[in-house]
Amino acid sequence: MLRVNLQQSSPIPLDVELNCNNGEILALVGPSGAGKSTVLRCIAGLHSAKSGQINCSNQIWFDSNNKTDFTPQQRRIGMVFQNYALFPHLTVFENIRLALAEQKGAKQKIDHLLKQVHLMGLEQRYPSQLSGGQQQRVAIARALAREPEVLLLDEPFSAVDKVTRRKLYLELNTLRRSLEMPIILVTHDLDEAAMLADNLCVIHNGKTLQQGQPDQVLHRPRDIEVARQVDVRNLLTATLIDVDGGLKLQWHDYQISVQQTEGLSADQAVHWTVSPAKVLLHQRVRPSRGEHENPVSGVIQELITLKGITTVLLCIDNANNEVIQMDVPEHVAMRNELTIGDSITASILSDAVHLMPD
Repeated sequence: MLRVNLQQSSPIPLDVELNCNNGEILALVGPSGAGKSTVLRCIAGLHSAKSGQINCSNQIWFDSNNKTDFTPQQRRIGMVFQNYALFPHLTVFENIRLALAEQKGAKQKIDHLLKQVHLMGLEQRYPSQLSGGQQQRVAIARALAREPEVLLLDEPFSAVDKVTRRKLYLELNTLRRSLEMPIILVTHDLDEAAMLADNLCVIHNGKTLQQGQPDQVLHRPRDIEVARQVDVRNLLTATLIDVDGGLKLQWHDYQISVQQTEGLSADQAVHWTVSPAKVLLHQRVRPSRGEHENPVSGVIQELITLKGITTVLLCIDNANNEVIQMDVPEHVAMRNELTIGDSITASILSDAVHLMPD
């Protein structure tokens, strides 16, 4: 297990706390300049924070109080850089062999690594003779050659095209089943992080804002700051009111039933969000389940279809022209003949409404 706790005020502010279990992928997400790569450099021993501690498998790599600071060589880190950093004058075999501490049995070990990353038969090629995806596989094999205790991936998919990237996602997902070390993935792509990672850690201005499972972080963020960083699509404000001894959201002219009210009280201002997939269209061809649950009506402002999902931007009636996004399967949008300017109704599922104190 890897535990990281780091603080410094300059040159790049850090207030970071994260952990990653063996065999898990932890994705560090946040905007450019948030400090993600700096955290990776600290773990690798390429940068020392002013204070804090890094503990890997109960071995202290860094402790500012005890002045412990292992070198990168002592930490046994496997690292894959964004540009792969392969030596252009060396073959695939030679690039991987450079990472081996001992040359005894090198061929058998390299052959095993090449098989793991699906590069058998390419060991005598040079990086210039490889595709971007193949170069990335070489970089991963080289990182694994040291038998690392932690694998660090610094935006490893950003240099390849979308088709190759999807293939590499599948390969990494297969490969990670045979890896027992913590894997830290730095990415600014939230879809990529949600697809690959067991946990997300949101970083902004050098500070960790929240760590948790992808669904929890993306759909139930801790606060408004996290919600903005993970690009929550329906982010609105309302006030809680007491209705027959229970709490409801007073959102413009609508009273919305909610289930998550622990720690909240009447007359409290809150931010609220609901996943676009949890806003249900009242279909024209047949009634929807939950048609009586938090119904809202409005006019379709925009329709956007991507990969079989149609996103409907619905300008809500009697809600000061606020817009709610709703995702429906493309065939549902077609069957209901949804067009811009149509008036439709939808239900906001009460168990999907997430509240955050203002």
